[in-house]
Amino acid sequence: MAEATFNSTQDYVASKELLSSVNVAIALKKPLLIKGEPGTGKTMLAQAVANSLGKKLIIWNIKSTTKAQDGLYMYDTIQRLYDGQFGEEGVDDIAHYIKLGKLGEAFESDEQVVLLIDEIDKADLEFPNDLLWELDQMEFYIHETKRTVKAKHRPIVIITSNAEKELPDAFLRRCIFHYIDFPNQELMEEIIRTHYPDVEENLMKNAMKIFYDIRSIRDIRKKPSTSELIDWINALQIGGIPADKLREQLPFVGVVVKKDEDLETVRQQLP
Repeated sequence: MAEATFNSTQDYVASKELLSSVNVAIALKKPLLIKGEPGTGKTMLAQAVANSLGKKLIIWNIKSTTKAQDGLYMYDTIQRLYDGQFGEEGVDDIAHYIKLGKLGEAFESDEQVVLLIDEIDKADLEFPNDLLWELDQMEFYIHETKRTVKAKHRPIVIITSNAEKELPDAFLRRCIFHYIDFPNQELMEEIIRTHYPDVEENLMKNAMKIFYDIRSIRDIRKKPSTSELIDWINALQIGGIPADKLREQLPFVGVVVKKDEDLETVRQQLP
């Protein structure tokens, strides 16, 4: 049976290189590790893949306190103790107090799902290594019930990283890697028109020119992202701002520039 193929959707425009990486990862049945600066659509990619392939999306948001075990299952000993004290029925059935995590949900699904492990670099350094067996073998063991959970269907796994920490080599070897480059102006225009098909041409062109000029200023601490440009264009449309006034007035610039010092730099250095 041929593997499903991911294509750009009505709401998500992907480069040819990104499309290829996604489809290679699906074909090879390997996790896809996505890196790129914030706002380049890493997290949205998983939703786009799910929409394109008609599959459910399961999201595992990673925090600094997240452990690999959290994604497998949790044994609610506190609830069992509480139920035991109040004489609840079924307290002897440990399975009643086992709750599957996001990885467990993906394994147990009756249909193939897309699993997003979002911002894996937020967790500690051991987190990726602790998932190697489960991602390789597509199974894990629940000690309390002596049950092995095996994936009914291998999920399409997409992992995002903002490169806050280096990931272990052993983990990287098991992934297909793709870095989402910041969109060039041609792709950016396509992305904008995906969100606002009727955007006025001069407004879009002028806003994009200012946006890329801001990004090119060397002293900017936080470069504006794709999502911020999209929000800015929306604000400009709602505000009815004339296209020829954008550079002079910089209306709603706080949608794009988010730091005080950057705002001062933009006002001083914007060509």
